[in-house]
Amino acid sequence: MSLSFPTMAAIRFGYGFRPGEAAPRSKDELIGQLSKGASATPDFPLGGPDMRHRAILSLQAQLKQIREDAKTVTDDPTRREMRKAVQRQAQQQFQHDVNLRLMQAVLSPYGFYERLSTFWTDHFSTSASKSLPMRLIVPLYEAEAIRPFISGRFGDLLRSAIAHPAMLIYLDQADSLGPESAGGIKRNKGLNENLGRELLELHTLGAGSAYTQADVTAAAMVLTGLTIDRKEMDIAFRPNISEPGAHEVLGVSYGGRRRSRDDYLDMLDDLSVHPKTAAHISRKLAIHFVSDQPDERMVSDMEAAWKKTDGDLTAVYTAMLDHPAARQNEGAKARQPFDYVVAGLRALNAGPVNGVVGSFLAANQQGTDEGDIAANTPGLAGSPVTTDPAGEAREKRLKSFRTARALGQGALRRMGQPTWQPPSPAGFEEGFSAWITGGQIAERLAWARRAAAQFGGDDDPREFLRSTLADAARDETMRVVSQAPNKISGLTLVLASPEFNRR
Repeated sequence: MSLSFPTMAAIRFGYGFRPGEAAPRSKDELIGQLSKGASATPDFPLGGPDMRHRAILSLQAQLKQIREDAKTVTDDPTRREMRKAVQRQAQQQFQHDVNLRLMQAVLSPYGFYERLSTFWTDHFSTSASKSLPMRLIVPLYEAEAIRPFISGRFGDLLRSAIAHPAMLIYLDQADSLGPESAGGIKRNKGLNENLGRELLELHTLGAGSAYTQADVTAAAMVLTGLTIDRKEMDIAFRPNISEPGAHEVLGVSYGGRRRSRDDYLDMLDDLSVHPKTAAHISRKLAIHFVSDQPDERMVSDMEAAWKKTDGDLTAVYTAMLDHPAARQNEGAKARQPFDYVVAGLRALNAGPVNGVVGSFLAANQQGTDEGDIAANTPGLAGSPVTTDPAGEAREKRLKSFRTARALGQGALRRMGQPTWQPPSPAGFEEGFSAWITGGQIAERLAWARRAAAQFGGDDDPREFLRSTLADAARDETMRVVSQAPNKISGLTLVLASPEFNRR
C-alpha cells in the first residue's frame, strides 16, 4: 500500500494529524516548515532566553553562597533548608520547561521542524541530570543553540552546539587543561578527552570511521582553552590553559606557538565538511525518519547534497524527501515514546487555538502531590506564580495535575524517554526493537486508555480512526475498532493499534 503524501508527511515526517490542521500536501510545503518554525519563538524556556540567563546567574550565586557558608558552619539546619529550597526551585523550573517542550510539539503546526529539533537535540545530547544548574541550562541549550540552526549549514550548528555551556559542562570540558599549559602546570591538572572523543565518534565522523586514538587526543588538545566562565555562565577561551603547540587531527595541523579560539573553530569547520561526517549524519537522518535499514541510494543522494553544498542541511533534507524510498515501506519505524505521546495528544486535540488537550495541560502544569507549588520564590527570575486553592477545589486541581503528569512527563519517564535526560552522550536508542516490546506496549495501552477517557468526549471511534490515520489505517484495524463495545474502548484501540505505534 502506498500512502498519500499528506499522510506520509504527517506520520513519518511530523508528529501526526491534529483535527482541523491541514497536513503538508507537497515536499515544498514540508520544507517550508523549516523557515516558519525557525521564525517562531519557542515556548521554552520559561520566561524566555534573557530571563533564563538571569535565572542561571541567580542560581549560581545562591549555590556559591551556600558553599561559602559551609566553610564556616559544619552543621547548620538553616543552610540545609536553604539548599533544599534552591534545589526545589530549580527542579520546579525544569518541570515547567519539560511540560512546555511537550506542549511545543503538540501545538506546533510545523511537525517536520519539531521532529528535526528533537533529532538534533538528541544528536548533540546533553543531560539535565548532570548537575543542578543544568536543569536550567539544557532547555536554554535547545532553544538557542539547536533550533535556530537546523536548516542552515551543519558547520554553524556544530559550532553552536559544541561551544555552549550545556555541552561543555556535560562532557567535562571545563575540567580539561593542557598538561603543558601554564594553567595546567600551576593547577597540576591535565587533559579530559570526553569532548574530543564524542566530537569525532558521535557528532561528526561516526564510530569506526578510520580516526585513531591519537586523533581523539589531538582533538582534545585543540579544544583546550575552551571552557566555562563560571561568573557569567558563558563560554570563554583562556589561552593560559590551552595546550601550546600544533596538534594534528586527521592529518591537518591546528594551533602553533600561540593558541586562539580560531584553532578549535577551524577544526570544527573542517570536520563539518569531512566526507565521513556527510556519510555518518546522512545515514543517521535516514534511519531516524525512514528505516532502520535505509535505502543506500537515498543515503548516497543525501551525502552528495552535503558535499555539493558544504553541509547545507536543507539541501540534505530535500535530497532525502526527493528519493522514492522516503515514501516507501510505511510502518518500518517504531514511534519513540515522545513521538507516540505527542502524536496521541495531537490526535485527541480537537477544538480551536490550543484545543482541549492544550488547554487542559496548560492549566495543570504545575503542582505536587501535596498541593500547588508556589514557585515564585525570590532569587530565581522567571519562576511561575501559582495559587493554592483549598478544600474541594484543591482536590479537583490536584487530581487534574496528576492526570496531566501521568499523560505527559510521567508517561515519558515510564516509557524510557524522559525529556532532556538521555542515558548517555549517544542519546536515546533509535532501533525498532528498543521501543516495541512487551513492556512498552503495556505502557502505551495504559496511556491510550487514560488519554481516551480524558479527552475522547463524544468522538466516534470510526471517525477518529479516519482522521488520525487516514489511508494508513488497515482493514483489520477498521474492523476491530468498529466492533468496540464502547467509544472509549474504540478510541483506545486506535491509539494502541500497530499503525499508530509505527511510522
